[in-house]
Amino acid sequence: MKPTTETYAELSWAYDAFNKSLFDGNLPNCLITLQREKHTCGYFSSGRFANVEGKLTDEIAINPSYFGVTPIIEIMQTLVHEMVHLWQFHFGTPGRGRYHNKEWADKMEAIGLMPSSTGRPGGKKTGDRIADYAIENGLFLLVCKNLLTNSFKLSWYDRYPDVRVANSGQSSLACQLEDMPESATSIRANQPNSQVQIQVASTKNIQSNTKNKPTRVKYTCECAINIWAKPGIHVKCCECNSEFTCSDDLE
Repeated sequence: MKPTTETYAELSWAYDAFNKSLFDGNLPNCLITLQREKHTCGYFSSGRFANVEGKLTDEIAINPSYFGVTPIIEIMQTLVHEMVHLWQFHFGTPGRGRYHNKEWADKMEAIGLMPSSTGRPGGKKTGDRIADYAIENGLFLLVCKNLLTNSFKLSWYDRYPDVRVANSGQSSLACQLEDMPESATSIRANQPNSQVQIQVASTKNIQSNTKNKPTRVKYTCECAINIWAKPGIHVKCCECNSEFTCSDDLE
């Protein structure tokens, strides 16, 4: 049993498969990491890592808290969402900070994912906080029908996800998709034959922890400098001249 090898091999396989099918194999390799950040399914960071020879590579981070309580296809949407950010960094013109601009949104639609600020039909397609949902009969779902068979899985998952993460998985539009492999749209926590029980944090504890609103939030600029300040401020970084954006935004 090699959990690290298994987990990253599965994510790397998915990255390579989507790169070939959705991006004609043009995306460069990157470093996929697991990051358990609040209110974030995943994020892209350009040139974040370097090796001893001075070569740089981008990072795509995925939040493993969602693995057990969200359909696998939803995790794949997050991966591809961040791959579009990577595509835009190398072949397009990214928006400032974490802003999802029209070029990014158009590419998302072209590969079969609809950008939406709400994650549902009718949401805004551009902005700082943008989720997505799969377009019916779109390219993304057509590719997933071949990729997400019963032989593909995410072997390891978080046993103690936040209740808000679990609730988002239960309400995911991916659960309602038709003509897809059951393994792609089902939720592991709902499967009666699961050998490991997923213990969701109690709603009572979550509510008690959120009674007092935070007086400071975390902001990050394009060169990855972090600051903590009151919500709603507007400030630029003197190093990269980009505006600091709230790190709690969806990526």
